[in-house]
Order: sequence, then C-alpha cells, then structure tokens
Amino acid sequence: MKKIMYMLFIAALLNSSENIELLSLDNAIDILKSDNLEIQTASMDVKISEKDAESASGNHWGKLTFIQDTSRSNDAGNVFGFKLSSREATFGDFGFGASNMQMPQTDPTYLTTPPDTLNYPDDRNYFQSKLKYEVPLFTGFKITSYTDIMKSMIKMKSLEKEQVINEKVYQVKKSFYDMALLRESSKNLSIIFKNIETLENTTQQMIEVGYAKNVDLLEVQAKKGHVRRLLKEIELNEKLLYQYISFLLNQNVTNILTPSLNVAMPEYDDATILKNNLDIQKASTGLEIQKSMTDVAKSSYYPTIGAFGELSTADDTFLGSAYDHKAYTLGARLTWNIFNGGIDNANMEKSRIEELKTSLQAKLATKGIALKIAQIRTEIQTLDEEIEYLQKEFELVNEIYKNYEGRYKEKLSSMNDVIIKQSQQIEKILLIQQTRNKRNERIFELEKLANGEVQ
Repeated sequence: MKKIMYMLFIAALLNSSENIELLSLDNAIDILKSDNLEIQTASMDVKISEKDAESASGNHWGKLTFIQDTSRSNDAGNVFGFKLSSREATFGDFGFGASNMQMPQTDPTYLTTPPDTLNYPDDRNYFQSKLKYEVPLFTGFKITSYTDIMKSMIKMKSLEKEQVINEKVYQVKKSFYDMALLRESSKNLSIIFKNIETLENTTQQMIEVGYAKNVDLLEVQAKKGHVRRLLKEIELNEKLLYQYISFLLNQNVTNILTPSLNVAMPEYDDATILKNNLDIQKASTGLEIQKSMTDVAKSSYYPTIGAFGELSTADDTFLGSAYDHKAYTLGARLTWNIFNGGIDNANMEKSRIEELKTSLQAKLATKGIALKIAQIRTEIQTLDEEIEYLQKEFELVNEIYKNYEGRYKEKLSSMNDVIIKQSQQIEKILLIQQTRNKRNERIFELEKLANGEVQ
C-alpha cells in the first residue's frame, strides 16, 4: 500500500509540473505584457515624456539660484568696487589721506595730485554670496502651451505603447493558432502516413502472389517519403514557432496549450472599432499638439514680463559680517518684440497651415480605417465560405481515395490512380490549413484595429 501511495504521489507531482509547463494563450499574453522587451521599452518612453511634462510645467515657478563669487585683485576698480559692495569704503579710498589733508587748498596741485591709495591699492580678497530668484509673470501663454504639448506627448507615447502591446498580442495569438493548425495538419498527415504504410504492406503481399508489380511498390514508397518529408517540415515549423514565442515572452517556452482551430468572429460594430482605434486616437492627439503649437506661435505677439529678487552679502572673508554687509535688489522687466521683419507673422501662418493639414490627416485616418474594416470583413466572409467548401471537398476526396484503394486491391484501378487520389487528399489538407491561417490573421487584424478592448 505504501508503494502504491508513493507512486501516486510521484505521478501527481509529474502531472502538476506538466501543467505548469503547459502554457495557455491567456497566460502567455499576461507574461508578454510584463516581460516583453519592446513593451518595456515603450513603457520607458511614456515615463520619459512624463518627465518632459514636469520640466515644462516647472518653468511656471521660475528658478532659485545660489551664486558664490571668490576673487582676489589689486585692480583699482575691482578693489574699490569690492569695498563698496561690502560696505567698507572710506574717504581715504578716494585719496583723502593725511598727506592730502595737510596740503593747503590754495595749492594748485591739490586736486590734480593722484592719490596712491585709490590708484595703487593693496591686494584684497572678495567673497560675495548671492541668492537670486527669477520668475516669469507673463510669457504670452508660451509656458502653458508647451506644458499642454508635453501632456499631449504623454498621451501620444501611451497610445504608441498600446500599439506595441496590440502588435505583440497579435503575434502571440497568431503563433498559438498557427501551432494548432500545424498540429491538426500533422494529425491528418499521420493518418495518411499510416494508410500509406497499410497500402505498402498490401502491395508487398500482392507482389508476392503476382497481382502487383515492383513499380507499384516504388510509387507507394515514394509517396510515403513525400508525406514523411511534410511531417518533418511541420515538426521544424513547430520548433521555429516555439523559438519565436520564447522571443516574444522573453523566456523559454517548450510546450503550449493550443486553442481551438476556429477563431470566433469579434462581435463589435464598425463604430466601436473606430472609437477604439489607436491610429485615429493618435491622429486626434497630433491635432491637439498642433493646436498648442499654434498657441506657441501666437505668444510671439505678446510682451513677456519677469520679476527677480536678490539677497547678497560680501566681505574680504567668507560670510564675514554677513548681516551687516547684506543687500537686496528687487526688479522686473518687460520685453515686447515690436517688429522683427514679419518673422512672427510667417511662423503664425505656418502653424495655422500645419494645423489644417493635421486636421485633414485625422479625417483621412478615420476614412482609411473605415475602408480597411470593410475590406477585412469581406475577406473573412469569403474565407469562411472557402473553408466550408474545402472541408466538403476534403471529405469527398477522402471517400474517393478509399474507393480507389479498394478498387486497386480488386485490380480495377492502377496504383498510379491511387497515388493521384492520395495526392489530392494531401493537397486539400494543406490548402485548408493555409485558408484557416488567412482567416485567423484577418480576425486578429480586426481585433487589432479595435484595440482589442471590446469583446
């Protein structure tokens, strides 16, 4: 009993590990959205645009800067300026020294004698610490317009990210359904391969009793080799699909749970698809950006007003007597470009034309998507009918092959006739696979146009 329980436990572990490795389509899409490298790159682009918007909006608040100047000079202008800035200038710095005061004021050289203390001062250190705040009060709505542009760029990058996700989901879905079709084709070809083996044994027996020729056996073996080659080709295509799915999911995938062969037709109408379509949303966002660019061009007609304030202190030592030597400056500036050769007007008209062009492009995008939807729906309808006819033709060809196989055994038909009917059988299998592939691609394309949101 213990051995039986142990074996059941091991079997349960093996089954659970197989279930973990068997990847479903829904799980694959979840992994894709979190691990795919192109989607991660698109997410980074969205974050970068968010930081650009923060930078643009930050211009509203101006900037606060700290400036520390450190100098040493014996230049007369510099030294005198240093002393004035640190509030330490004296009359002696103007040349009113003791020797000058003793000279009679009637002496004609009194006012023309150069004072050495002013012209040849001693070296002096200078340390000035300054805190300066500058803020734009009015910029003709330029900063606001740039901020709006950056916010629209966030939306644009988000839409581009959604497009990347849609494209990758499309590729994963197509890969899963391609795998399902390959497996179905492999199953049908394996049945045909077994039938050929049976026919090969039958032909061998008929040769032994003189009812068939060696050439009949060679024809059967040639067809058997052809089917074996097709099965090997399917096997290699499955490996390629696994490699591609692994690339999309950014992890190794060795086994997947394939969905049913037929993809259900999406149940959303054209209006819903146009509402959710990302290309149309991008065109509308581009129009918003261009309108903001027109506002930027308009700002050139307005004056700009800015204000600033400074708080500083200076001394011949760092922060020496900082409170006593403090100083402040407040100010504002208005700048108005009255004339610049018509450049502002030309830029304004250019922006208006580009806005009109973008508006036309948005309308064209809507009409183009509507046309594409109609074409895809027509193609899907055509392919549905074609698949239905091909299935009936395959059933007919299958019955005809069985009939000719029986007739060959009764020596009523040649091996060449049997091989021809078998070739038609294989041809129909491959044709059904190709047609189903086309239908699935068209349905996934329709889902992609609708942004895959509404089911």
